[in-house]
Amino acid sequence: MNTINFANKVIAPSKIVCVGRNYVEHIYELGNEIPDEMVIFNKSNSALSGELHSFLQEPIHYEGELCFLYQGGKFVAVGFGLDLTKRGLQAKLKAKGLPWERAKSFDQSVVLSDFVAIDKINASLSLELSINHTLTQQGEVELMMYKPEDILAELATFLTLEDGDVVMTGTPKGVGLVNRGDRFAAKIVDADTELLSCAWTAL
Repeated sequence: MNTINFANKVIAPSKIVCVGRNYVEHIYELGNEIPDEMVIFNKSNSALSGELHSFLQEPIHYEGELCFLYQGGKFVAVGFGLDLTKRGLQAKLKAKGLPWERAKSFDQSVVLSDFVAIDKINASLSLELSINHTLTQQGEVELMMYKPEDILAELATFLTLEDGDVVMTGTPKGVGLVNRGDRFAAKIVDADTELLSCAWTAL
Protein backbone atom coordinates (compact mmCIF):
# COMPACT_ATOMS: atom_id res chain seq x y z
CA MET A 1 0.00 0.00 0.00
CA ASN A 2 1.18 3.51 -0.82
CA THR A 3 1.38 5.92 2.11
CA ILE A 4 1.23 9.55 3.22
CA ASN A 5 2.77 11.26 6.27
CA PHE A 6 0.93 12.97 9.11
CA ALA A 7 2.08 13.80 12.63
CA ASN A 8 5.12 11.52 12.42
CA LYS A 9 2.87 8.65 11.36
CA VAL A 10 2.72 6.78 8.07
CA ILE A 11 -0.84 6.32 6.81
CA ALA A 12 -2.11 4.21 3.90
CA PRO A 13 -5.33 5.75 2.52
CA SER A 14 -7.82 3.20 1.24
CA LYS A 15 -8.87 5.75 -1.39
CA ILE A 16 -8.57 9.34 -2.53
CA VAL A 17 -11.93 10.99 -3.17
CA CYS A 18 -11.84 13.88 -5.64
CA VAL A 19 -14.23 16.75 -6.26
CA GLY A 20 -14.27 18.10 -9.80
CA ARG A 21 -15.40 21.48 -11.12
CA ASN A 22 -15.41 23.20 -7.74
CA TYR A 23 -13.97 26.58 -8.81
CA VAL A 24 -16.00 28.60 -11.32
CA GLU A 25 -13.04 30.14 -13.14
CA HIS A 26 -11.48 26.71 -13.66
CA ILE A 27 -14.76 25.44 -15.12
CA TYR A 28 -14.72 28.28 -17.63
CA GLU A 29 -11.02 27.82 -18.39
CA LEU A 30 -11.69 24.26 -19.65
CA GLY A 31 -14.89 25.21 -21.45
CA ASN A 32 -17.11 23.12 -19.20
CA GLU A 33 -20.57 23.82 -17.86
CA ILE A 34 -21.29 24.52 -14.20
CA PRO A 35 -22.69 21.23 -12.88
CA ASP A 36 -26.09 20.92 -11.24
CA GLU A 37 -24.62 18.80 -8.45
CA MET A 38 -21.25 17.93 -6.98
CA VAL A 39 -18.90 16.08 -9.35
CA ILE A 40 -17.12 13.27 -7.50
CA PHE A 41 -14.70 10.56 -8.60
CA ASN A 42 -12.29 8.23 -6.81
CA LYS A 43 -8.64 7.34 -7.12
CA SER A 44 -7.36 4.11 -5.61
CA ASN A 45 -4.36 3.73 -3.31
CA SER A 46 -2.30 2.66 -6.31
CA ALA A 47 -2.76 6.15 -7.79
CA LEU A 48 -0.50 7.63 -5.10
CA SER A 49 3.01 8.53 -6.21
CA GLY A 50 6.00 10.20 -4.61
CA GLU A 51 7.15 11.36 -8.05
CA LEU A 52 5.71 13.82 -10.54
CA HIS A 53 5.67 12.43 -14.08
CA SER A 54 5.34 14.50 -17.25
CA PHE A 55 4.47 11.56 -19.50
CA LEU A 56 2.51 8.37 -18.78
CA GLN A 57 1.37 6.95 -22.14
CA GLU A 58 0.60 10.57 -23.10
CA PRO A 59 1.40 14.10 -21.85
CA ILE A 60 0.17 14.82 -18.33
CA HIS A 61 -1.65 17.91 -17.04
CA TYR A 62 -1.48 19.14 -13.44
CA GLU A 63 -4.23 20.45 -11.14
CA GLY A 64 -3.16 21.78 -7.73
CA GLU A 65 -5.63 21.18 -4.90
CA LEU A 66 -6.29 21.61 -1.20
CA CYS A 67 -6.52 18.11 0.27
CA PHE A 68 -7.90 16.98 3.60
CA LEU A 69 -7.17 13.92 5.71
CA TYR A 70 -10.21 12.21 7.21
CA GLN A 71 -10.17 10.69 10.69
CA GLY A 72 -12.84 10.13 13.30
CA GLY A 73 -15.68 11.57 11.25
CA LYS A 74 -14.02 14.86 10.32
CA PHE A 75 -11.15 16.48 8.46
CA VAL A 76 -8.19 16.66 10.83
CA ALA A 77 -5.33 17.76 8.57
CA VAL A 78 -4.59 19.58 5.34
CA GLY A 79 -2.09 18.91 2.58
CA PHE A 80 -1.31 19.98 -0.98
CA GLY A 81 -2.02 17.63 -3.86
CA LEU A 82 -1.52 17.39 -7.59
CA ASP A 83 -4.39 15.71 -9.40
CA LEU A 84 -2.80 14.54 -12.64
CA THR A 85 -4.84 14.10 -15.80
CA LYS A 86 -4.43 12.57 -19.22
CA ARG A 87 -6.22 15.51 -20.82
CA GLY A 88 -6.21 14.14 -24.35
CA LEU A 89 -7.76 10.86 -23.25
CA GLN A 90 -10.23 12.67 -20.99
CA ALA A 91 -11.47 14.75 -23.93
CA LYS A 92 -12.09 11.60 -25.97
CA LEU A 93 -13.95 9.92 -23.12
CA LYS A 94 -16.08 12.99 -22.43
CA ALA A 95 -16.99 13.28 -26.13
CA LYS A 96 -18.34 9.71 -26.01
CA GLY A 97 -20.10 10.19 -22.68
CA LEU A 98 -17.85 7.61 -21.03
CA PRO A 99 -16.43 7.61 -17.45
CA TRP A 100 -13.16 9.42 -16.73
CA GLU A 101 -11.32 6.71 -14.76
CA ARG A 102 -8.77 5.92 -17.47
CA ALA A 103 -7.85 9.62 -17.67
CA LYS A 104 -8.03 10.46 -13.96
CA SER A 105 -7.49 7.36 -11.82
CA PHE A 106 -4.48 5.70 -13.39
CA ASP A 107 -1.43 4.64 -11.36
CA GLN A 108 0.77 7.61 -10.31
CA SER A 109 -2.07 10.08 -10.96
CA VAL A 110 -1.89 11.84 -7.60
CA VAL A 111 1.07 13.38 -5.76
CA LEU A 112 0.57 14.50 -2.16
CA SER A 113 2.58 16.54 0.31
CA ASP A 114 2.85 15.69 3.98
CA PHE A 115 -0.22 16.69 6.02
CA VAL A 116 -0.42 19.14 8.93
CA ALA A 117 -3.07 19.22 11.65
CA ILE A 118 -5.84 21.84 11.60
CA ASP A 119 -8.41 22.69 14.24
CA LYS A 120 -10.87 24.19 11.78
CA ILE A 121 -11.08 25.06 8.10
CA ASN A 122 -11.18 28.81 7.57
CA ALA A 123 -12.42 30.56 4.44
CA SER A 124 -8.92 32.06 4.12
CA LEU A 125 -7.20 28.67 3.85
CA SER A 126 -5.51 28.71 0.44
CA LEU A 127 -3.05 27.03 -1.87
CA GLU A 128 -0.31 28.57 -3.97
CA LEU A 129 1.50 26.72 -6.74
CA SER A 130 4.53 28.11 -8.55
CA ILE A 131 6.16 26.45 -11.54
CA ASN A 132 9.73 27.46 -12.30
CA HIS A 133 9.35 30.36 -9.81
CA THR A 134 6.22 31.74 -11.51
CA LEU A 135 2.97 31.79 -9.51
CA THR A 136 0.61 29.63 -11.54
CA GLN A 137 -2.32 28.69 -9.30
CA GLN A 138 -3.83 30.32 -6.25
CA GLY A 139 -7.19 29.67 -4.60
CA GLU A 140 -8.82 29.70 -1.22
CA VAL A 141 -11.72 27.89 0.41
CA GLU A 142 -13.85 31.01 0.00
CA LEU A 143 -13.81 30.56 -3.80
CA MET A 144 -15.04 26.96 -3.71
CA MET A 145 -18.57 26.29 -4.91
CA TYR A 146 -18.76 23.47 -2.37
CA LYS A 147 -16.92 24.11 0.88
CA PRO A 148 -15.16 21.24 2.71
CA GLU A 149 -18.07 20.81 5.15
CA ASP A 150 -20.47 20.59 2.18
CA ILE A 151 -18.28 17.95 0.57
CA LEU A 152 -18.11 15.88 3.73
CA ALA A 153 -21.90 16.01 4.12
CA GLU A 154 -22.51 15.01 0.50
CA LEU A 155 -20.07 12.11 0.65
CA ALA A 156 -21.83 10.80 3.75
CA THR A 157 -25.02 10.33 1.70
CA PHE A 158 -23.55 7.55 -0.41
CA LEU A 159 -19.95 6.73 0.49
CA THR A 160 -18.13 5.50 3.60
CA LEU A 161 -14.93 7.37 4.33
CA GLU A 162 -12.42 5.38 6.33
CA ASP A 163 -9.82 6.82 8.69
CA GLY A 164 -6.81 7.82 6.61
CA ASP A 165 -8.73 8.56 3.43
CA VAL A 166 -7.90 11.77 1.57
CA VAL A 167 -10.39 14.17 -0.02
CA MET A 168 -9.19 16.45 -2.83
CA THR A 169 -11.41 19.51 -3.13
CA GLY A 170 -10.95 20.74 -6.69
CA THR A 171 -8.56 23.04 -8.49
CA PRO A 172 -8.56 26.80 -9.16
CA LYS A 173 -7.76 28.24 -12.57
CA GLY A 174 -4.24 27.91 -13.96
CA VAL A 175 -4.03 24.22 -14.84
CA GLY A 176 -1.71 23.11 -17.60
CA LEU A 177 0.89 20.77 -19.01
CA VAL A 178 3.64 19.18 -16.94
CA ASN A 179 6.99 19.55 -18.72
CA ARG A 180 9.97 17.38 -17.91
CA GLY A 181 12.33 19.28 -15.61
CA ASP A 182 9.70 21.75 -14.38
CA ARG A 183 10.12 22.71 -10.73
CA PHE A 184 6.80 22.64 -8.87
CA ALA A 185 6.79 24.48 -5.53
CA ALA A 186 3.61 24.69 -3.48
CA LYS A 187 2.49 25.98 -0.13
CA ILE A 188 -0.65 26.18 1.95
CA VAL A 189 -1.41 29.40 3.78
CA ASP A 190 -4.09 30.39 6.28
CA ALA A 191 -4.41 34.18 6.39
CA ASP A 192 -0.75 35.24 6.82
CA THR A 193 0.47 31.94 8.27
CA GLU A 194 2.25 29.40 6.08
CA LEU A 195 1.20 25.91 7.17
CA LEU A 196 3.39 23.85 4.86
CA SER A 197 5.53 23.93 1.73
CA CYS A 198 6.60 21.21 -0.68
CA ALA A 199 8.34 20.81 -4.04
CA TRP A 200 8.85 18.33 -6.87
CA THR A 201 10.80 18.26 -10.11
CA ALA A 202 8.93 16.68 -13.01
CA LEU A 203 10.44 13.52 -14.48
